[in-house]
Amino acid sequence: MPDAPAPLDDIVAEARRLRAAADAQHLPLRLIGGVAVHLHSEHPAPALQRAYKDIDLVTLKGSSRKVRQFMDAMGYTRDAIFNATNGHRRLLFYDVPHERQVDVFVGSFEMCHRVPVTERIELDHLTVPLAELLLTKMQVVELNEKDQRDIVALFHDHDVGSSDDDQINADYIARLLAQDWGFWRTTRMNVDRTREAASHYDIGADAQALVRDRVDRLWQRIQAEPKPSRWRMRDRVGDRKRWYEQPEEVG
Repeated sequence: MPDAPAPLDDIVAEARRLRAAADAQHLPLRLIGGVAVHLHSEHPAPALQRAYKDIDLVTLKGSSRKVRQFMDAMGYTRDAIFNATNGHRRLLFYDVPHERQVDVFVGSFEMCHRVPVTERIELDHLTVPLAELLLTKMQVVELNEKDQRDIVALFHDHDVGSSDDDQINADYIARLLAQDWGFWRTTRMNVDRTREAASHYDIGADAQALVRDRVDRLWQRIQAEPKPSRWRMRDRVGDRKRWYEQPEEVG
């Protein structure tokens, strides 16, 4: 049996290689994370670019065994103990020569909040849709600089609208957050952070204003969505009760 091909040095090229190979095998695998944000920017603003350390992917429930075999064939090393314990929800692999990690979330993305990243997996060829991609960043309670930069980049490069055609689908996000007060609360916090952060990046006054306008329009749509009674009841409790999960660090 021939040796598995080695992962590429360039992490973006490597992400494309994985997606092309998965597509050839009809394996439902899509990118999330910073590399996915980068792939959605045809002309990224230099001030919003950053280095990428790892590759993050999602797949459908029931695909874990096929993903393990696929990653073996693509030259990756399994985290056997983690995968045996968590393979129903998350898989972990290593690109040992480049000291890179690949996370594969199975069925949904669950950190501080749950994002249903695979329900609309067929809408985009390379990544999850822009709405879900944004939500994987907006769900972070303790937002770090790289996630904040990615959020600003998404708003910088994409309008807010009611479709998934190169837009951040505000209707979809509003409906999702109307069912989850905790996720709404964290998103409100990160909307405020993003409005402030826009002025910290050297993208020009017009682009900073554009980011803030798009953030505001998304929030207006979220607020306009009717909220069910259970959402309103949780709203009365507010911050007195913790509204998010504390994600474990792995790797």
